[in-house]
Amino acid sequence: MGRVLQLRTATPQDRDWIHELRHRVYAEELGQHPVDPSGRLSDGLDGENVYLVAARGETRIGFVSLTPPWVGRYGLDKYLTREELPVLTEEAPFEIRVLTVEERWRSTAAAPLLMYAALRWVAARGGRRVVAMGRTELLDMYLATGLRPVGRTVRSGAVSFEVLSGSVAELTRTVGERHGRTLERLRAGLDWRLDVPFAPRADGCEHGGAFFSAIGTDFRTLPRRHEVVPADVLDAWFPPSPDVRAVLSEDPGWAARTSPPTGAEGLLAEIAEVRGLPVESLAVGAGSSDLIFRAFGRWLTPTSRVLLLDPSYGEYAHVTERVIGCKVDRLRLRREDGWLLDPARLAAATRSGRYDLVVVVNPNNPTGRHAPADALRAVIADTPARTRWWIDEAYLGYVDPADSLAGLASVDPRVVVCTSLSKMYALSGMRAAYLVADPETAAELRRWTPPWPVSLPAQLAAVTALRDPAYYAERWARTAVLRRELAAGLLELDGFSSVDEGVSNFLTVTLRRGGPSAARLVGECRRHDVYLRDLSPMSPSYEGRTFRVAVRDRVENARIVAACRSALEALGAETVAPVAAGGQGGL
Repeated sequence: MGRVLQLRTATPQDRDWIHELRHRVYAEELGQHPVDPSGRLSDGLDGENVYLVAARGETRIGFVSLTPPWVGRYGLDKYLTREELPVLTEEAPFEIRVLTVEERWRSTAAAPLLMYAALRWVAARGGRRVVAMGRTELLDMYLATGLRPVGRTVRSGAVSFEVLSGSVAELTRTVGERHGRTLERLRAGLDWRLDVPFAPRADGCEHGGAFFSAIGTDFRTLPRRHEVVPADVLDAWFPPSPDVRAVLSEDPGWAARTSPPTGAEGLLAEIAEVRGLPVESLAVGAGSSDLIFRAFGRWLTPTSRVLLLDPSYGEYAHVTERVIGCKVDRLRLRREDGWLLDPARLAAATRSGRYDLVVVVNPNNPTGRHAPADALRAVIADTPARTRWWIDEAYLGYVDPADSLAGLASVDPRVVVCTSLSKMYALSGMRAAYLVADPETAAELRRWTPPWPVSLPAQLAAVTALRDPAYYAERWARTAVLRRELAAGLLELDGFSSVDEGVSNFLTVTLRRGGPSAARLVGECRRHDVYLRDLSPMSPSYEGRTFRVAVRDRVENARIVAACRSALEALGAETVAPVAAGGQGGL
């Protein structure tokens, strides 16, 4: 028997054991179900749940069952209506069920580790809330994990259960604070085979940029950058304009050692001139994230209520929900609607004035969809004065820079438009962005801006880039051609259910149900030095099956297609159908 505890997704070979163990525990031991002559226990969710298994070598120790929201039904539906348990409808939770361990292993760390594995799996699929049924006599144990009763008790056979719920973020934080050292100690003896990192990110926010793990963040192996395809971030595939490269190379020593204009006055003036905006309506920052943190930190408190699109750029959820602690609601974009933002649904959600802030990324990242400015303008006009709107137009150039709400933002105190110069102008490494607001709001943010917010090289590059619109317009048009070619190449591969172009410099690819997860494909592509972005942690709407690909040049796009082909072939040999196992037990 192997000594290392293995945690993995269940295989078809685990099926009979799962059925048999469930019968022994929930029928014979607990009396929750009648004894079945077959010695096996199953239910109507067989084939749709996900099962995580703990084993040592050939010896299986225990398992836990997960029901994702995209299944469309839950084990709890057998006991309570959606009216009695609205959390099932309102928050699209993941249900954790039937945590079951062989009797001889119940005093070991197997059960806590299975619960931790379930929590990590849910977080990796964008889950924000879990529900469960906990046996009443073990309620204190569940409370210690951070789960809380919702006020509903159900009975199944001889066993009574409390319905429990918890925020994934809060549960993760509680586990880390109370059991972090123990988990790290146990980690040394684990064979962790799940397609999710063992530990969550320290900062709590998922970003792209994993390609730097191949190049080296200490910059000692920079030549590796020529071997890596960094398609997990949305940096431009093209270089800055020749004029930008010329100004940066003219006297780099001077640019490196010289303090920039204190308030980026020249950059502000250039933006005002090019965009036709009053300079007093502008504020600049070292990238859009700088502006997001600075503005939201001034405007919002834990009592604020915020509406976000889902899925959308993860920085907004991170800042509002995790950093500030706001109450965050989400307007879910739907796959069946082509991920388009429906202005009527947005208007219905916002006209009551319940929100302090509404955030709209347009074009949206990661869906790649764009809502016309006129449609958004009409929705905004129909909302009360207390609701502030933050419109992120980082990728608008790929549609039409003129289709902007910046003009409205410069005169309407309710509206702020944020625009990054990084992606559209191939200046991601420089970190430069600006926002547009009414003069009073802009002045307030400028007061809370430290001196020298944008470096001298970044100011030089941004001003020069804004003076060369023809170069960038041609590059943006070329991006659309490359995007179509990349999409066509990926569509030829066997294993994807859809390849969605959108309107920006990226596309999203969804794997077929029953195939490998997006996380596994992304990991396999890294073996070929091709880095893609798994979108699963951003939203449960992606079902763990969708990844994003940044458009690169023709040579690198060919490498992306080749890496995906190799990954699908490698993973296809080991892909199996979901394990059919069921039952009606609780945790």
